[in-house]
Amino acid sequence: MSELAVEVKNLTKVFATGLLKQYVVAVDNLSFDVKAGEVYGLIGPNGSGKSTTMKVVLGLMAPSKGSAKVFGLDSGDIRARNEIGFLPENPYFYKHLSGAETLKFYGKLCGLKGSELKDRIGYLLDLVGLEEAADRRLGGYSKGMLQRIGLAQTLIQNPRLVILDEPTAGVDPVGSRQIRDLILRLREDGFTVFLCSHLLEQVQEVCDRVGIIFKGRMRREGQLDELISVEDQHAMTLEGASPELIEKIHALVEEEKGAKLIESGHPRTTLERLFISIAGDKEKGEKS
Repeated sequence: MSELAVEVKNLTKVFATGLLKQYVVAVDNLSFDVKAGEVYGLIGPNGSGKSTTMKVVLGLMAPSKGSAKVFGLDSGDIRARNEIGFLPENPYFYKHLSGAETLKFYGKLCGLKGSELKDRIGYLLDLVGLEEAADRRLGGYSKGMLQRIGLAQTLIQNPRLVILDEPTAGVDPVGSRQIRDLILRLREDGFTVFLCSHLLEQVQEVCDRVGIIFKGRMRREGQLDELISVEDQHAMTLEGASPELIEKIHALVEEEKGAKLIESGHPRTTLERLFISIAGDKEKGEKS
């Protein structure tokens, strides 16, 4: 059985509001787990309870009921926090510092120094593709570059669990692709990634498993391919098919009792993939 990086059991979080002793249930009897070495996506609309759940896992908030554990330790235990790297949705950085200086600052906060810290900074800047911008001030970084330097500082103390809150929010499609490639690289390197987002399309390429949360409750959970497949439909993609073959297929479907042709035509890509393809071709053309 795989080691559990995160284990949430019957988690409930209630907040008091106003002066009339009214209460809001932000998370309602929520249970799920994240296996070590996988990418798990907690998906839901704004206000669904994702951020509250994440804060409990981070140890920043105590549950009203239930529990949250990180590698077997209570999330409020300081030893559990040492295992976690966290990137918030809108990280704040000192804009007058360069990328390398930023990582040096956070590295020292984590107790790193000397050649160990220097080597770690070089490795992380290379990992996130910012080695050429190492000496540039963060005030000149784009949104995507800030997210990548944020991801680098998340990894500065080499945590086993990386928690990302809306990592591609406000980032253009090319920047989103770079961040997703980094997440896949983290999984290859043995990190566990717990990803919170309200954009399913942006995380479906990186998540091993997904939990869909709505109004504080888990509505669906499982392997991504199983969740997005339509059980009673079967798709076929043909290449080089003649019009005659297409007509024969249509005729066979009509003869089959209970069968119905839902859609026929050229397969479609997504607008995001089209944009990335065009941008990539343009970049290659300019280099050649």
